[in-house]
Amino acid sequence: MLSNAQTIKHSDPQTFSINCNGRLIQLDTPKIMGILNLTPDSFSDGGKFNDEKLALKHTEKLLKDGAEIIDIGPQSTRPNAEFLNSEEEISRIGKIISQIKKEFPESLISLDTFYAETVKFGFDEGIDMINDISGGQYDEKMFDVAAETGLPYILMHINPSYETMHDKIRFEDITLEVNRYFSEKTNELLQKGIKDIILDPGFGFGKTVEDQMKMINEVEYLGFGKFPLLIGISRKSFIYKPLGKSPLDINEETQKLHLKVLEQGAKILRVHDVAEAKETVNQFLRKK
Repeated sequence: MLSNAQTIKHSDPQTFSINCNGRLIQLDTPKIMGILNLTPDSFSDGGKFNDEKLALKHTEKLLKDGAEIIDIGPQSTRPNAEFLNSEEEISRIGKIISQIKKEFPESLISLDTFYAETVKFGFDEGIDMINDISGGQYDEKMFDVAAETGLPYILMHINPSYETMHDKIRFEDITLEVNRYFSEKTNELLQKGIKDIILDPGFGFGKTVEDQMKMINEVEYLGFGKFPLLIGISRKSFIYKPLGKSPLDINEETQKLHLKVLEQGAKILRVHDVAEAKETVNQFLRKK
């Protein structure tokens, strides 16, 4: 049976661009966002890159493998992760952003935080976009600060509080729910003057396996075709748990899903395994 959301399918191929600190980035071909966790407790790579030297080395590898965006995360958001305040996030980031910009000036840096103060710090250090998992719900100053920076803003669907972010909710129609949320939040952002908006459906956050697979199948109906879509399914439990595998052992399955969402119009893939995702993007482009 078709979802009610399928009435909003946008059939024409969409071309988007985003303004990153004066650099116009065309999204006519999909981009890869490589994950750089500065955390000791991330679920699959905690502690591997949480000092400046290791972070720079990993950034070099991500870029060499085909990433165009580096997503820096100072705080893990896995279930039962250590909670940091903004000061602790800033301390953990240190000079890594400015060092990456110095060593790899052509790279684009996204900062994964739900704190306005961390965004201010990151902006001064040279970030190019804001990746806020909270949709402005965990810090009431976030939208105002995002507007002040003028940077692209990644809006993710998530439960309304930090404490409930991983509570599983079974929605009557997940696609309609996500689109309702996107509609409300993008209107807020546009009213604040934020025009470069990227939508993230929020895989891995408070959704059942069934609802996440439904979203995979209905990516083309998310976001009304008005904004570019970012998909972050890398090493997520809705893929590996039903298979009885580990997060590090699902690359083949993940790439099949990556190809599926690319075929439905996804513009950015947020991934740990960049080289493999790059090959999937190339496969997609060859089929076009």
